[in-house]
Amino acid sequence: MASPPPALEILVREPDGFTVWSGPPYPPGTTSPPQRLPKTACGATSFSADGARLLATVASVSATVYDCRTLAVVKCFELPGLLAAALSPTGAYLQTFQKSSSPQEKNVTVWHVDTAVALYQHYQKSMSKATWPMIQFSADESVGCRMMPNEIQFFDPKDFTKGILSRIRMPGIAAMQLATAPGSHVAGFVPEAKGVPASVQIFSCNKDAQNQAVARRSFFRCSTVQLHWNKGSTGLLVLAQADVDKTNQSYYGETKLNYLSTDRAFEGIVPLKKDGPVHDVQWSSSGSEFAVVYGFMPAKTTIFNKKCNPLLELGEGPYNTIRWNPKGRFIVLAGFGNLPGDMAFWDYSEKKLVAKTKAECSVTSEWSPDGRHFMTATTAPRLQIDNGIKIFDHNGSLQFKKMFERLYQADWKPEAPERFGDITDLATSLSSLKIEETKKQAQGSKSAQTSGKAPASTVSKPTAYRPPHAKGSVEVQNKLFGGLAPTGGEMSKNALRNKKRREKQKEKKAAEGSGTPDES
Repeated sequence: MASPPPALEILVREPDGFTVWSGPPYPPGTTSPPQRLPKTACGATSFSADGARLLATVASVSATVYDCRTLAVVKCFELPGLLAAALSPTGAYLQTFQKSSSPQEKNVTVWHVDTAVALYQHYQKSMSKATWPMIQFSADESVGCRMMPNEIQFFDPKDFTKGILSRIRMPGIAAMQLATAPGSHVAGFVPEAKGVPASVQIFSCNKDAQNQAVARRSFFRCSTVQLHWNKGSTGLLVLAQADVDKTNQSYYGETKLNYLSTDRAFEGIVPLKKDGPVHDVQWSSSGSEFAVVYGFMPAKTTIFNKKCNPLLELGEGPYNTIRWNPKGRFIVLAGFGNLPGDMAFWDYSEKKLVAKTKAECSVTSEWSPDGRHFMTATTAPRLQIDNGIKIFDHNGSLQFKKMFERLYQADWKPEAPERFGDITDLATSLSSLKIEETKKQAQGSKSAQTSGKAPASTVSKPTAYRPPHAKGSVEVQNKLFGGLAPTGGEMSKNALRNKKRREKQKEKKAAEGSGTPDES
């Protein structure tokens, strides 16, 4: 008999501490989900990648590791001057960074959590988000490596006393990303210097095969990169970013999406069909497809296979975020940050739009491990007001909402998606009526707009800002609202007057002749 799937849990952190909620589904009318742990003071919290353990830190004081099954304390480390801490993927190791007064005082430590023994230590002058944690582990913790000046160093996580097992020389290296599932390859980035283009190189983690790069890609106009490995560690997406756009098309710089494969089957720029920045990119759970949101607003979304051939177009809309659920079936397109919070739920297997809704002012968003719930959160310090959590079903209907005076963090407890059943039974409950009504709205049906059977996304809400010259333009409205803009409304008096004036100008020019310039 198959074991029952694990229960969903949510980590919630407020100014006075953190707690762990039991996850959805909740009974109707639930306002405060059951708490598995009393509120505990802390400064930061995070799960191990497999969800087995939970880390809670108090700045400059301590780091406490909890067992997520029982929420009992596994070990508490007293660490004066603590600045940062991170768990390894299975929670077996704890990595800490403390203040240091001199290079002789080693301030980066790898601890064995169960025994509280320091396995490895070294001195690090400074730490940044891009370089922390210092030592990266593969998902099964069989490979460990760190970036040092001009090289990548490898360790045996099972026995740190062996010291450095091998080195890969990369003069000028500024960023590194280890493939985690499996830990077979590592990618390093070297920025532009003295006319030499920037480059990303992929190396094998097997020390007997590290004498030359497996794949390499060079490019100009690049100051930083984001490196995205797929599941299987066979493909790497490189989002190259430049601080200045020399074409003067964007105030925010220039971005290019490159793709490299470890078998050298493909190496080059991902062919995007619209000019503008790359807003977001994500691999599917299978590692065989990836989705990209790109282009000037309204942004375009395309799904590609591993050969960079387009598989599906998800249209255009006010989106800058994509979230693919862990089962690979459902996709959410969203417009967060400086966008109004529109969300579109897609059934990828059926190639159909399921529903549209909104989650204004969202800062974070993620699917639950079982792929059936989508949570958005408005958190401080990004936003100081309207903090709260919203949980949607996979069909876009709002299932739960809770507001906070101040909310710092809301995260699902990680679980392996394989431990949950498929959503076939739930997918059959997706009403074809909703899809039909969505199509009717795109055609401007007034009856669909007033129907009480329409999904929650069709509830009347404030319209997005449109510049004066775009008012009354059905084409622009359809693009901004992904083809679901209300149509059939009468033009305003100003719009009608402007339309008549333009028609008169056209008639005047036609009468004067195409070769005669307009002197007015």
